[in-house]
Amino acid sequence: MSTLFSCKDPALWRRLYDKYWEVVEAKSAGKGKKSGKLLPLDKWYQEELPRVITSRPDKHVTLPELVKLMEWKLTRGKFRPRLQQLVASNSEETVETCSRKAFSLLPDTQAAIAELSSLKALGPATASAVLAAGAPDQAAFMCDEAVESVPGLKPIQYTAKHYILYLAEMVERTKTLNKVDSQQDWTPHRVELCLWAWAVANQLHLPLLKEVHVEGSSMRDECPDPDTQEKPTKKLRTK
Repeated sequence: MSTLFSCKDPALWRRLYDKYWEVVEAKSAGKGKKSGKLLPLDKWYQEELPRVITSRPDKHVTLPELVKLMEWKLTRGKFRPRLQQLVASNSEETVETCSRKAFSLLPDTQAAIAELSSLKALGPATASAVLAAGAPDQAAFMCDEAVESVPGLKPIQYTAKHYILYLAEMVERTKTLNKVDSQQDWTPHRVELCLWAWAVANQLHLPLLKEVHVEGSSMRDECPDPDTQEKPTKKLRTK
């Protein structure tokens, strides 16, 4: 599978972004008990939660929101019920204080990730999901599909250091797209959503892939296969 990440045509990226919810619906319609929960949870995470966080005088998340965010993350990826139990064991006060401080530390993303990672059950990936919901212009969710789309970042290491490497790539791609796109509305989180949609659409062999094509160029021609890129040999760590 060729990678979207190397493509610089904003029209192609925007077409894929416009197909995001089609991909979510297709994944939600898949087999498994958790699949059907994905669409409403994703709607909540992508639309409702950001509005709630940004409406507060000091950005933060509450314990119920963090628990629901974890449910979204586990539904979207690998389900690990123990994490759901652990995140719920955080106190309301600790979650609000910690997340409030994390958002105040931005644009120092590394410090913000470290602050959120002090909460039970939160590693860099979940911490990045919190930041991306409240500051999509400064953070991107560290989902497997997006990280694996970036040449040189496989195998994934669920560490703060690996997240910072990934975010730097998201920020650079965001800058590149905004330079050539008249709308200039690209953010690291939006770039991440496109990478996720492209990867999942390929996994599910969705027909919409035929529509994500710009006249005069194709994904295959514009983007090299990441599997042909040099891969690091660092040991894989758990989330």
